[in-house]
Amino acid sequence: MSMTLASITTKTSPLLAPYAFPPSLIDDDHDDDDGDDKEEDAQNLLFCNVHPQKPISITLSGPHIFLLSATLLLSLRLLGPHPTECILLLTPLLVLLRNDYENFLNLGPGGTPSSMYGYLQITWWRLWALRDPFTAPSPSSSSSSSSSSTTIGSSSSSSSSSGILRQLSPQQPDLPYRSGPRPIVAGIAPQRQLDQHGSRHSYKTLRRAMVKLATTNPLLFGTERSCVEKHGLALFAKHALRTNCQGEIVHVHESDHSMHMCLHPEDIEVVLARGWGQRHPLARRGWLLRMPVSQNFVMVYAPRNQHELQIVYRIIEAAIWYTSEERVSLS
Repeated sequence: MSMTLASITTKTSPLLAPYAFPPSLIDDDHDDDDGDDKEEDAQNLLFCNVHPQKPISITLSGPHIFLLSATLLLSLRLLGPHPTECILLLTPLLVLLRNDYENFLNLGPGGTPSSMYGYLQITWWRLWALRDPFTAPSPSSSSSSSSSSTTIGSSSSSSSSSGILRQLSPQQPDLPYRSGPRPIVAGIAPQRQLDQHGSRHSYKTLRRAMVKLATTNPLLFGTERSCVEKHGLALFAKHALRTNCQGEIVHVHESDHSMHMCLHPEDIEVVLARGWGQRHPLARRGWLLRMPVSQNFVMVYAPRNQHELQIVYRIIEAAIWYTSEERVSLS
């Protein structure tokens, strides 16, 4: 089945009602593309809700140094050497934990609550995180893992046996390389970009394309709040062949404009090799426990301009094909 968004009306699907989109993200089809780039970059910084990760640092002023020395002497006098040694060993650990917890909160809302309970969850899952997020999973292990699991990205069909991002014809060229270095990425849930957040205009255009696809094809797609992240706009397949948290295809993060989706292993290999994304830290096969996401779960970086937005459209189209085997065009 082939569809396009060239002649799309703006009627609202009933599925959109609970999300309460701002009108500017749905009906504003005539944004000024000639704005000043520097002004747009400044606006991007204002809209970005992901704060930089803080390095471990301790600053001591004169009074603090005096207080620390007095406390150390009193501890040796009153508690003895062994308890004092334990205190000296535990103090850097407490500073490290506090800094790590603050960095977790600085990533903003995501799939886990921004609380101590959520931090403990992430600390546990960090033990099982991928060491190399830039190597694609093998098709055999990925399919066997997804067929025996009901986690995010699990498969219930043996179709879509190949990806669609490789060059198949002169009319469908290969995915180009992403220019420049990869963005700095941190976190597990949430997983966010710390830089290169892309343009606000590209983010809004992407949201409108997702909403319009759903309103044009209400029997096939819908948009709602992400089932995976519990935040941000997501595109759903109403007849998903691969169960991805109620048929979720892709969700976009408002804080950094990046996105998560499930792709065919061949398409994942193309996306990673061309520099457009990386695997989720938990997108691996669990030997001792069931992982919350499948090996096909990837992060795609935020588009920085209109050219990159067209490439991201192609990647989302591949995610739609992998989830529901519907051939669509977002460009």
